[in-house]
Amino acid sequence: MGGFLVRYLLMFICLLMILLSSFLESSFPPSSCKLQNKFNLNGIHRPGDVILGGLFEVHYSSVFPDYSFSFFVYFRFDTPGFRHAMTMAFAIDEINKNSKILPNVTLGYSLYDNCATLEIGFSAALSLASGQEEQFWLLENCSGTPSVVGIVGDPFSTFSIAASSVLGLFKLPIVSYFATCSCLSDRQRFPSFFRTIPSDAFQVRAMIQILKHFGWTWVGLLVSDDDYGLHVSRSFKSDFLQLSGGCLAYSEILPWEDHPNEYKKIVDLMARSTARVVIVFAHQIHLIHLMTEVRENIIKHIWIASEAWTVVGGLHTPEFMPFLGGTLGIAIRRGEIPGFRDYLLKINPTEQNSANNMVKQFWEDTFHCRFSADWLEDGGTLCTGEEELRNAETELLDVTELRPEYKIYKAVYALAHALDDMLHCVPGRGPFIGHSCATLQKLEPWQLMYYLEKVNFTTPFGDQVFFDENGDALPIYDIMNWLWLPDGSTKVQNVGEVKMSAFKGEEVTLDENKIFWNFKSKEPTTSVCSNNCPPGTHIARKRGKPVCCYDCIPCSEGKISNNTDSLECTSCPEDFWSSPQRDHCVLKRTEFLSYHEPLGICLTTTSLLGTFICTVVLGIFTYHRSTPMVRANNSELSFLLLVSLKLCFLCSLLFIGRPRLWTCQLRHAAFGISFVLCVSCILVKTMVVLAVFKASKPGGGTNLKWFGAMQQRGTVLVLTSIQAAICTAWLVSSSPTPHKNTQYYNDKVVYECAVGSTIGFGVLLGYIGVLAFLSFLLAFLARNLPDNFNEAKFITFSMLIFCAVWAAFVPAYVNSPGKYADAVEVFAILASSFGLLVALFGPKCYIILLKPERNTKKYCLFVLYLYYNKYPCISPTSLKTSLNISQCTTLLALCVNFGCSLACYVNIYNLHGQNSSNEFHP
Repeated sequence: MGGFLVRYLLMFICLLMILLSSFLESSFPPSSCKLQNKFNLNGIHRPGDVILGGLFEVHYSSVFPDYSFSFFVYFRFDTPGFRHAMTMAFAIDEINKNSKILPNVTLGYSLYDNCATLEIGFSAALSLASGQEEQFWLLENCSGTPSVVGIVGDPFSTFSIAASSVLGLFKLPIVSYFATCSCLSDRQRFPSFFRTIPSDAFQVRAMIQILKHFGWTWVGLLVSDDDYGLHVSRSFKSDFLQLSGGCLAYSEILPWEDHPNEYKKIVDLMARSTARVVIVFAHQIHLIHLMTEVRENIIKHIWIASEAWTVVGGLHTPEFMPFLGGTLGIAIRRGEIPGFRDYLLKINPTEQNSANNMVKQFWEDTFHCRFSADWLEDGGTLCTGEEELRNAETELLDVTELRPEYKIYKAVYALAHALDDMLHCVPGRGPFIGHSCATLQKLEPWQLMYYLEKVNFTTPFGDQVFFDENGDALPIYDIMNWLWLPDGSTKVQNVGEVKMSAFKGEEVTLDENKIFWNFKSKEPTTSVCSNNCPPGTHIARKRGKPVCCYDCIPCSEGKISNNTDSLECTSCPEDFWSSPQRDHCVLKRTEFLSYHEPLGICLTTTSLLGTFICTVVLGIFTYHRSTPMVRANNSELSFLLLVSLKLCFLCSLLFIGRPRLWTCQLRHAAFGISFVLCVSCILVKTMVVLAVFKASKPGGGTNLKWFGAMQQRGTVLVLTSIQAAICTAWLVSSSPTPHKNTQYYNDKVVYECAVGSTIGFGVLLGYIGVLAFLSFLLAFLARNLPDNFNEAKFITFSMLIFCAVWAAFVPAYVNSPGKYADAVEVFAILASSFGLLVALFGPKCYIILLKPERNTKKYCLFVLYLYYNKYPCISPTSLKTSLNISQCTTLLALCVNFGCSLACYVNIYNLHGQNSSNEFHP
């Protein structure tokens, strides 16, 4: 690019200096203009009322000529380029024969060869603008009709930039058929530039859509060292990442000259890279230089060709097809030009209107002859002009793939339609100052440009032609595939198209079944820096690497990604959790102590079993209520104790099942009141036992009056009422409520009862603990009673179990998550309840059911007799006659069940049995 710009700037400065010196030669404006020098250009001309210019590549060379006004060094004749020039000639000839467009106006042309050289192309453009006449006269108003009213060309972007930069100052329309640089869409820099070929901006997006279609995100980019390649490189790098998330493995510039070392470095870089797709925005000559350095390992690449070389001949050869076979490329849309081949067959250098250098050069290149007689001296063949073109092997007659030709055809017709619209202007309704119209005699370039911007017509092939605000035509490309046939021949076939849609953007249509892939698998290869991250993972960029090189990191628990190549994982809602695959959210599992799980079933069964046993014991006691064992065992407290134990067993069921508001409020209240009722009964029984034995001491009998039936019931009622008051205050102030706890587990929702007030719950448990401790303490104080006084032993043992269970409950409850906290509490309730039930009622049921002979008055007397001398507990003198029946019954129960002395029984019986035989029956 640097070489072109330097030459362009030097030449531009030189031309400005020439124009300035010409202006300074005279102090007064001249009446005519005179050329300072004349370019010796290769061209073909036809006169007419209006002249259109054209710039085409008819010769090409890899060596640039020196900076002068004479260019004579041509190397090779470019037959396709000559066909391009003939396309313009044909289009103008067709327009002249068409009475519907530009009637009574004959179009002429001046077509020049740019020789694929910037200096020559720029000189040709200036020659078209200024004319080749050595001198022409100006009109009185210092204006004159330009030599040409519009130019078709130049095919090269760099040449078009140079020409448009100068000619745009004069608003001379230039309609290119092959210059694709997106920079030419800048209306501020190039106000008079138009084109019938899509710009590189669309070409880049079209290629990106193809890459996106096949999932190729890791590609290499090779561009030519000119405006065409360098502008493409900049836009491709930004658009590729934005439109498809891809990135470049490498980006290299292909030099114009044949530098084997430079090309070898590029090929080595391609071989080392993991990218398997190579995009080339360059020209035929670059590919020829590149392919000479390609080695066998490059055969695994897929080549993506720009429109500059997709259908260009010279590359579809057996030498290159092992490497270039399967190439995908975009090409200018193919069109049909009826009658064009017949027109080409009529070309003949001997005809008057074709007697010029360009036609003769084609003839000499096609038939390998010369029109110069000097050629004969070297043994060559002399051209006669009578050679039969129809039988010649020439690319000129190949009109099956008219792509640039179709763009030239549309460019010529666009200028012609603009002229026709201008000539149809009605005076007084024109678009210019004073509603005036333009005329051919005083036509100014900007006036034609006005109509060219608004041109809109349809070609015979059915394509609509118009220009947008940037001078670009409707973009559409054909997608081509290089097919390598088994017989060694090649074919470039159409496999789809890509076009711009006003609503959908770039639309790609591909017939993948027709595509030839140059691989053994006959399938397209993959070209990615990193494989796609599947759902359930997210992208983690690699430090120092392009954005499409990354690692796939699984989403953490509770987060998901349900798309491929997600940049981050999203958190699931509160009641949801990530699936094992981390690709979708699922409802969290719910956890609570259920009736349907094994743990819940076991606890429920145990609770019901305890309730059933209590019911059985209560039935036994009720059935045997008249026996000494039941009557002497404080039957009223025993019945109340059994009922409270039954309630304790039943209240445990409130802890099982999904928590509800009423179960949360009732479970702790029922538990607290039931256990206080139970412990209160035990406490009162223990106090009575101690009071009786204190009464056996001198002066202790008066204490028994405080432990009558009314006092016992009142004590139990008061103690239970205190717990009821605590529960009521707790429920009113801060009631327990159902709570969904997500802190224990990430993937589960634990349904539990929030206690509401921790203080209330603590007071409830503390009150039970105080009563239990008092019962245990009082029972422990009875350790000095006789060994056979087993009631105190059993109360002590039962309260020891109760206190041990609830002492272990607190740390276990605090450290048990979820449903296991409820299970621990239920277990504590059941364990303590069973401990009380077995310890207090087990021995009595054993005697009642299995040893009924011990539940009689005679057996009691016999036991008292046996232990009379060994365990004297109550002396006859220690009892007072003031004992009532209830107190005597209590004392008798102690004697009957736990073996006091015979004197105890006899004294009690004598004191009250003789006088109150109808009331007291031990």
